[in-house]
Amino acid sequence: MRPIMEKKIEDITPYGNDKAKKEQVKDMFDNIAGTYDLLNKTLSFGIDRLWRKTMLKHLRKTGATKILDVATGTGDVAIAIAQKINNSTVMAVDLSPGMLKIGEEKVNKAGLTAKIALQEEDCENLSFETGVYDAATVAFGVRNFEHLEQGLSEMHRVLKKDGRIFVLEFSKPKTFPFKQLFNTYFRYVLPTAGKLMSKDDRAYRYLFESATAFPEGDEFTEILEKVGFENAICKPLTFGICSLYIAKK
Repeated sequence: MRPIMEKKIEDITPYGNDKAKKEQVKDMFDNIAGTYDLLNKTLSFGIDRLWRKTMLKHLRKTGATKILDVATGTGDVAIAIAQKINNSTVMAVDLSPGMLKIGEEKVNKAGLTAKIALQEEDCENLSFETGVYDAATVAFGVRNFEHLEQGLSEMHRVLKKDGRIFVLEFSKPKTFPFKQLFNTYFRYVLPTAGKLMSKDDRAYRYLFESATAFPEGDEFTEILEKVGFENAICKPLTFGICSLYIAKK
């Protein structure tokens, strides 16, 4: 078996069974939906909120108001957009009905049902017309696509001309001691804690494996440009643990 580092992101699956990757991802998120938000807050020490805040800051600069949030999970990004960007509407989509159910509860509680619609969608085969959104966002979701380029191509298709894509994704720190801390935490600490809290043995091991295999930095900006985006840039965050990618249609 090849080391994880040599595997393509499409080769990394949550459970390693005979189901397609997208079906395994759907099952995984349905399994952990009930504990997902608590785990995120606990295991990320709240840093993920700062990353989303940075993405939102750049999104606001574009003046976008009609926004597609892909792989929305329980809707944190969609809710932040609706609360912080005036006159915005958000179509929030995800494969997992379990995650969307919790997202709907959060949207209702926040009083944002007029601004946010949640819908179950295959992110690689979106049901929307071409050229309808000002911007598309995805936070920690693209590494879950079964076919990465197809998912990005679909996001490109539904954007208006000059629309922007914003992608938050884990990346691998390169300098001491952050590289060593990242590897230890993501490989050992996080999966153990995730298993205890979510009762899913594989979900948080998959997080480390998929984050390790993800084509980060220049490699990912090249993929964005390959599927049709222009001026793709990468902004490393928090010592390179996460990166924000921005590109234009």
